[in-house]
Amino acid sequence: MVTISGFRPQSLIVYNRYTMKLSVIIPVYNEVGSIQEILKRVRATRLAGEIVVVDDGSQDGTRDVLKKLDGKSRVRVILHEKNQGKGAAVRTGLNAATGDVLLIQDADLEYDPRDYPVLLKPIEEGIADVVYGSRFLGGPRRVVMFWHMIANYMLTLMTNVLYNTILSDMETGYKVFRRKVINGMPLHARRFDFEPEFTAKVLKRHFRIYEVAISFNPRDYSEGKKIGLRDAVEAVWTLIKYRFVD
Repeated sequence: MVTISGFRPQSLIVYNRYTMKLSVIIPVYNEVGSIQEILKRVRATRLAGEIVVVDDGSQDGTRDVLKKLDGKSRVRVILHEKNQGKGAAVRTGLNAATGDVLLIQDADLEYDPRDYPVLLKPIEEGIADVVYGSRFLGGPRRVVMFWHMIANYMLTLMTNVLYNTILSDMETGYKVFRRKVINGMPLHARRFDFEPEFTAKVLKRHFRIYEVAISFNPRDYSEGKKIGLRDAVEAVWTLIKYRFVD
């Protein structure tokens, strides 16, 4: 087994793509223009044992596309009858997934599935239970939305202060983890508060987190970006709340 220089495996159970199953969870809301492309890119990696797509009450035709894809090429579609929020869709996907390793993939093409091998490597080598794909570790990225970047920096700094860690990107949408990480973990997020809630609970449980650099192609609000100021405020409250409760 190849190891990353300076690290020694701390677990006898490591990810092996030939013997362990990767479940890719894709929460979707009004992404008719990108859903087929993201599924194509995920399948092209040849790493996903199953792809669980949770449509969160889309009204733009996404559901019609997904109904035709359900059951084909390892794609499993779950439909929420009404919009509940990204966090709710992710939780539905986590509950339905059957893999040994779980990966959350946004449907909007901001995150590139070609980064899967990099994301899986720390788990494959036995040095991590959770891997975050960081947008701020030097990977290629589109240059856009300065204030959105500052908000990410501030939320990550708050996470580091509250939980005594050194993350560079708490809000990243690329989170990969062993199934054992969420076994018995209560998750309540309904919107974009999934990222701070999950991070807080992983850190409090002392799971091993590893960060890797990923590429990032963000879209702006004119292109359909959904996260906003309300979600930043909610993230602050979530980080504080879960510092003291579970």
